[in-house]
Amino acid sequence: MEEVTLTTTNPSVGTGTAGLNSQVGNQPTTVSGAAAASGGIAPGNFIETDIDNDLFQFSSDDTPLMNLMLKAKKVSVKSPEVDHYSIDEPGATVTVSSVTGNKITLINSDKMKVHAYDTLSVPSVKGYIFKNGSNTAISRPLQLFVVKVDDDTSFTVKAVNGVKSAETDEYGDLPSASSPAASNTNYIKAGDKLTIMGNALYETQKEVDPDLILPQPERIYLQKRGMNQIVSDYFDSQRKRIPFSQAIVAEASIRNFKVKGNRTLWISVPAKFRVKAKKTGDMQYVYNTTGVRWQFKREVEHTGKWTYEDFIGLAKLFYTGEDVPSSCLALCGKNFIENIQCIDWSKHPEVKIEVKTNERLGWKVTAITTVFGEFQFKREPTLDRLGYENCAALLGEDRLVHYQRTTEHSFNEKVEGEEATRSGLIVWDALALKGSCHIWVDGKGDETAPDATEFILYNDDTEPASPKDNTVYCFIQAVSLSAIEGKSGAINVKEGEMYKYTTAAGWTKYNGNISAQ
Repeated sequence: MEEVTLTTTNPSVGTGTAGLNSQVGNQPTTVSGAAAASGGIAPGNFIETDIDNDLFQFSSDDTPLMNLMLKAKKVSVKSPEVDHYSIDEPGATVTVSSVTGNKITLINSDKMKVHAYDTLSVPSVKGYIFKNGSNTAISRPLQLFVVKVDDDTSFTVKAVNGVKSAETDEYGDLPSASSPAASNTNYIKAGDKLTIMGNALYETQKEVDPDLILPQPERIYLQKRGMNQIVSDYFDSQRKRIPFSQAIVAEASIRNFKVKGNRTLWISVPAKFRVKAKKTGDMQYVYNTTGVRWQFKREVEHTGKWTYEDFIGLAKLFYTGEDVPSSCLALCGKNFIENIQCIDWSKHPEVKIEVKTNERLGWKVTAITTVFGEFQFKREPTLDRLGYENCAALLGEDRLVHYQRTTEHSFNEKVEGEEATRSGLIVWDALALKGSCHIWVDGKGDETAPDATEFILYNDDTEPASPKDNTVYCFIQAVSLSAIEGKSGAINVKEGEMYKYTTAAGWTKYNGNISAQ
């Protein structure tokens, strides 16, 4: 029986990642092709030898992100286009635009967030106590009760511990610059934050205005990926005399398919475009999914050596946001994980470092336990190959969604008109991040995902000389800042506080919004 080859060209042997001449790209498995990949051994000289089959086995260590996706929550969908909602805890604060008497107006982006019978706290303004015929500011913050909502952004309040006229008054008025007891600064001003607390109902009340929840969807495309393997009948008949069987070839092919798919899950750029189908002749859509790298809403820019203070700052940022996960799995490039291992932990015996097994995934991980929570570090080889050796993805293990249009399925069929068999694998899916807890640690410093808020862990006691525009600085040390919006003179910033810098407004206090929009 003559050997059947389904191509007309004779490609040169390619090299793999390690530079070995073992790759014959896009070619069917034939005896002559195998000979070319093994150094030109003639087809009649194949012999059967002992093989280290472990070299061909699937290894989850090579494709951690894909294996993490396979363990994530699965959602079956009927369309290759999905509206993905990252619903997290509602914002805790609203921002004041102006104050007139007892009427407060919010900025437009906070409209319809406050309802009648809500209670609000004003951290920047002290409350008052009426005693001995006068109002005296006390350490407790001013608290407000919303009497009615006037329009989308304005509402009228009672100041529970505001400026009173008599000791028997049940509530007071908002302090202002003209209030006799108010100081020059102890009153609500534009830019101040109001903390939303629970509502307070009267004795027989049961009806309240519903909360307005308008989750913003993100369009995610499911990418259809396939793998084909063609084995000539002649090759199949000779497998007793060659150093690997069809099963081993299949394993190597699937492993290559997984590695390529893992790269796709990381950095694919979303796209939708039409191509002409070969057999039917009609126009059909091709979808490219959105890589996880471009789904992060929070990014920490950090280059150079990591310190203990930097790491604790990162832990606080991950575990103290509005969306707090139960655990953190960090997929790391090789240089990043080396930097973490080289931190001087000797002065901090309270930090626990151990090698353990992630029970859900079966991985060996390096676990570091801090007062904020545990981090499980796992090296991701794909990041190294993509140029992200100094980067890491901090993922909430329980905050991933695996969208599937069709479940993974395989096929096996004879090639029409040829003495060969085609087998293959088809998957049509996407991986999406849920919530806002995830953080991309950028060690490259030259790219930011769309709509992501960029953070810098700033470990110095002097103000940044050239702060980066539209960036949030997490000040690990106390520092004095100038040009703070709404303030005159330098302002002393405490350790751990965060301020956002823009060229238009200078420094403004950052209160945890995850998006720049």
